[in-house]
Amino acid sequence: MEIEEKERLIAQIRKQISDSIDLRKDFSDEEIRDVITNVVFERSKDYYLNVGEKKEIADAIFNSMRRLDVLQPIIDDKSVTEIMINGPDSIFVERDGRVSKLDIRFENRRKLEDVIQTIVSRVNRTVNESSPIVDARLADGSRVNVVLHPIALNGPVVTIRKFSEKPMTVEQLIKYGSITEEVADVLERLVKAKYNIFICGGTGSGKTTFLNALSNYIPKDERIVTIEDSAELQIVEIENIVRMETRNANTEGKGEITIRDLIKTSLRMRPERIIVGEVRGKEALDMLQAMNTGHDGSLSTGHANSTKDMLSRLETMVLSGSDMPLEAIRQQIASAIDIIIHLGRLRDKSRRTLEITEVVGYKDGQIVLNPLYEFVEEGETPENQVIGSLIRTKNEMINKLKFKMSGISDKF
Repeated sequence: MEIEEKERLIAQIRKQISDSIDLRKDFSDEEIRDVITNVVFERSKDYYLNVGEKKEIADAIFNSMRRLDVLQPIIDDKSVTEIMINGPDSIFVERDGRVSKLDIRFENRRKLEDVIQTIVSRVNRTVNESSPIVDARLADGSRVNVVLHPIALNGPVVTIRKFSEKPMTVEQLIKYGSITEEVADVLERLVKAKYNIFICGGTGSGKTTFLNALSNYIPKDERIVTIEDSAELQIVEIENIVRMETRNANTEGKGEITIRDLIKTSLRMRPERIIVGEVRGKEALDMLQAMNTGHDGSLSTGHANSTKDMLSRLETMVLSGSDMPLEAIRQQIASAIDIIIHLGRLRDKSRRTLEITEVVGYKDGQIVLNPLYEFVEEGETPENQVIGSLIRTKNEMINKLKFKMSGISDKF
């Protein structure tokens, strides 16, 4: 059956079902699916449909009525890591680091907008022409960003970053070549010794995934507070955990809860560690102050193209919310952050850990860095896959006090 003919049949059956049942009643998913299946089999007498086509049509109608329409099969596809919707007629996905366009589309712009409202309403968010940008999440934790017309000129734009059902582990990072077993051992000891660790990298470099993996090393008897724009961390091993999420202002411009607000209130919750999903602005100062006031072992992430770039960005973030002198800001950063891990995507689309650097301190107006591990490229395979790994530099780690205080070996 041709695609256009199939779309017409789906629209006809959906209208027939909508007209024949009382939508005010609370039907279960099973009841709706039974009705759809019966109508599809009845209409298949007029068309030659094989079993696969009948199932495809029934699923499409069910998804349009009870799920996220044409998006649902893509979301259910475990091989898809990112979904990019540039208006109702243009849907792209990322698989294995490669982006491709799909041969599917929404029925019209109205249908896409209905799906968007379904997504954002489930997490108590609002998006409309007066407030056309919103961050949300799906039930499985996938991160959603929405931009509506008139800001998005080619129709509603939706970007969904999917996360696996099972949180990434350090063992998987080793398997994928992101880190080595030696580095994993070092990271485990750094986390257990309560070094403050900051993870930086570009878009799609795997910062949240890496943060999830590192969190597996946090001792199970500690109390953790996580703070995020839209909840996506998957910390499952720790029982004493408080998860907090920001809230946008309502239509009257009131009721906004920022990351800054959540960091301040988290300090009254007796946390042993604070995990901030990502710092982007003024909240950087509050995070640094939390790290400096007895909340050792805290973790966070940020966008940057190198470790030095991350330090510059943190300075800019703090300056945007404070009148502190630059010297004082740099001293604050140097005393708060112990380790910076830089992630990146190589030309073969693989995600790798590119550098692990110790923040030594502040000297002569500059933050002093001490690289401990650096990614060294060794060549390429015939399939153009980059060969390389993290190599230990000749630099000795300088700040070993937390290792000593924790009774953990400081030998690399």
